Amino acid sequence: MHYYRYSNAEVSCWYKYLLFSYNIVFWLAGVAFLAAGLWAWSEKGVLSDLTKVTGLHGLDPVVLVLVVGIVMFTLGFAGCVGALRENICLLKFFCGTIVFIFLLELAVAVMAFLFQDWVRDRVKEFFENNIKSYRDDIDLQNIIDSLQRINHCCGAQGPEDWDFNIYFDCKSESKSREKCGVPFSCCIPDPAQKTNILILPLYIQSKSQWDDQIFVKGCIHALEAWLPRNIYIVAGVFIAISLLQIFGIFLARTLISDIEAVKASNAF
Repeated sequence: MHYYRYSNAEVSCWYKYLLFSYNIVFWLAGVAFLAAGLWAWSEKGVLSDLTKVTGLHGLDPVVLVLVVGIVMFTLGFAGCVGALRENICLLKFFCGTIVFIFLLELAVAVMAFLFQDWVRDRVKEFFENNIKSYRDDIDLQNIIDSLQRINHCCGAQGPEDWDFNIYFDCKSESKSREKCGVPFSCCIPDPAQKTNILILPLYIQSKSQWDDQIFVKGCIHALEAWLPRNIYIVAGVFIAISLLQIFGIFLARTLISDIEAVKASNAF
C-alpha cells in the first residue's frame, strides 16, 4: 500500500522535549524582560500616564526591552505549548516567525554592507534625535553617556551636535547652566584624579580648549573604527544566534513532520 510507511509512525519524544526545553528558556527570558520593562516604566510613572511614551522624541530603551520581551514570551509560549500538545498550528507559527526573524537579520546585514552611506545617514539622524531628548529620559541619558564614555566620543559627528539639545545649545534662550556645554560623559578623565568623572568641568566655553578637556571624535566615527577591530567577535555572535535559530527551526520542522505522519497513519 502507498501508506505502508506510516504504519509505525510516532512522535519522537526526543525532539518533542528538546524543543520544549529550547523554548522554556525563551519563555522565561521573555518573562524577565517584560517584568524589567514594566518595573522601569512604573518607576518613571509611565504606567500611570502612557502619554509620556509618545511625548519622548527619542528612543525610550524600555520600549525596546518590552518589545523583545513580548516577542520572546510569545515565541516561547507557542513553542512550549505546541511541543507538549503536539499542536501543528502553534509549531508552524513558531517556526515561521523564527524563519522571518532570521531572514530579516540577513536582510539588515546585507543592507548595512551594500548601502553603507544610507545606513550612516540613518544612524546619524537617529543619534541626533536622541540627543534632543537626552534630558527627557533617564534611561536614554544613561545609554548615551555610557556610549560616549566607553568609546571616548562626543555627539554623532562631534561635540557641536549637542547644540541640537535645548539645554546645551548656545543659541537657545534657555537659562540652563549647561548652555554652550556638553555632558559629563564627553569630558576627558584626568589621570591624576582617582574620583568619579563627574568632578570634571561640566562644559567648555571655548573651542580652543576642546582637545585638552573633551572628546572631539564623533560616536559614529568611533563605532566605525570599533567594528573592524572587533569583526571576529561580531561575526561570532551573529553566527551563534543564527545557529540557535536554525536549530530551533530544525526541531520544529522535524516535530511537525512526525505529527503529520502520525495523523496520516491514523487516517488509514
